[in-house]
Amino acid sequence: MSLKTNGSRLAFCCLIIFLSTKLSAQNSIPLYPEGVPHSIAEAPQEKHTVNDILWITESRTPSIEVFLPPKKHQNKQPVIICPGCGYHGLAYDLEGIEIAKWYNSIGYTAFVLKYRTPERHTGDFKNKIPLSDAVRAMKYIRKNADQWNIDPNNIGVMGFSAGGHLASTLGTHYDMEVFPENDPYHHISARPDFMVLIYPVISMDDAYTHKGSKLSLLGENPGKEAEHLYSNNEQVDSETPPTFLIHCEDDKVVPVENSMMMYQALKEKNIPSELHVFPNGGHGFGLGITNSHINIWPNLLERWLNQLEEK
Repeated sequence: MSLKTNGSRLAFCCLIIFLSTKLSAQNSIPLYPEGVPHSIAEAPQEKHTVNDILWITESRTPSIEVFLPPKKHQNKQPVIICPGCGYHGLAYDLEGIEIAKWYNSIGYTAFVLKYRTPERHTGDFKNKIPLSDAVRAMKYIRKNADQWNIDPNNIGVMGFSAGGHLASTLGTHYDMEVFPENDPYHHISARPDFMVLIYPVISMDDAYTHKGSKLSLLGENPGKEAEHLYSNNEQVDSETPPTFLIHCEDDKVVPVENSMMMYQALKEKNIPSELHVFPNGGHGFGLGITNSHINIWPNLLERWLNQLEEK
């Protein structure tokens, strides 16, 4: 096509921008089009900060971003991805978009969850804010599974760091009452069919927890009952889904004991699980592409996922 005038060029560019924006908007789905429950009346504006990675803070409009693999390679097994950042924000590309694209490369449909962080909330629902968004995401995806050609009975959840706490909370508290009985999704199960936990926060015990995550989620002086309830290794039961865990021994942010205690709890309940502890690698490595100590972990996960499909 020949663009002979500046006006034509401008119109063409506007069309491209419009189409790109429209496609992007179609790819991101709000979880509460009817209005966000337990919202903050005068909430700060959501912030997107790009340093080495994209950080999202002050998230107040929960959504899922959909990443689809090529149709000829697509399988029926999708996963919801929960980025982490201490329940203070989201490492959205490192622990979200990049992970979703990796899943696409092995045929999985992936949903990156932009969930609300609870630190500005008060009251009895404060510590349920992230879980309620994860619950709604799981139920929404199940209800609309045909739209993406996925199996509603085989949906996993994955999380990194504090996002790992959220993922494991969904896996152990999926039946917690976070919506009223008249909610349109009330009859749909929020239980994930498998969990993938990467350097996750699991315990709220001061000896092992990530103190920033605990403070954001539970506030100051939460009490032993709340610590026990959100120490997810203490909430494992016979219905907890199969779980894959990765952690590094030299993690100075979230102690490796978090994954080890979770694995032990799963083992005691005979839940099929796999734990890999690397001696080096630290924290916050995402796919670990540039780190030769841990860059094999996605291959280990792919093998585990293939074994799940075979069962």
